[in-house]
Amino acid sequence: MSIDHVVTSGTFSLDGGTWEVDNNVWIVGDDQEVVVIDAAHDAPAILDVVAGRRVKAIICTHAHNDHVNAAGALVEATGAPVRLHPADDMLWKMVYPDAPGYAPLADGDAFTVGGIRLEVLHTPGHAPGAVCLHAPELKTVFTGDTLFQGGPGATGRSYSSFDTIIESIRGRLLSLPADTVVRTGHGDSTTIGAEAPHLEEWITRGH
Repeated sequence: MSIDHVVTSGTFSLDGGTWEVDNNVWIVGDDQEVVVIDAAHDAPAILDVVAGRRVKAIICTHAHNDHVNAAGALVEATGAPVRLHPADDMLWKMVYPDAPGYAPLADGDAFTVGGIRLEVLHTPGHAPGAVCLHAPELKTVFTGDTLFQGGPGATGRSYSSFDTIIESIRGRLLSLPADTVVRTGHGDSTTIGAEAPHLEEWITRGH
């Protein structure tokens, strides 16, 4: 069982602005099959890490363009289905107004890949359809842009809410075991235990 990782670079655009970003793409599985978590920017770089293994699914933690803009090319290359929470449909359609489509996922759904279970936690706030993927056997949670080292994901743009992301983090993430590794959509990994003591600081500062 392995957790592979590639950092891809590109831009994030929303509300008329564009920003340069580096994204973490996570490839989880074994020697035969994997899932790709967040198809960001560079399909060839992601396929290099997949290295010929079967892609069972392309799972989107949310549908901001920097997390899905390589999904179309990955679908073409692998035939794998895209999975996305339908509350992010309007964000998906900003990138893919026609095709490809996606298969909806929901809170409580689970994926099994290489014998490892990934449980879907709906964690809205950064985006309405934001999800995290908890792998209890790996002591890992893939948080997309919901929780980072140092605080919650950004909530200053359309379809986001600071109060909502705080409730998602408090209710769904900080209740996980303290030694759970938090693998994020951007930047360095952290742990639940390292972040949990700072919740009130984040609420006070408002971001």
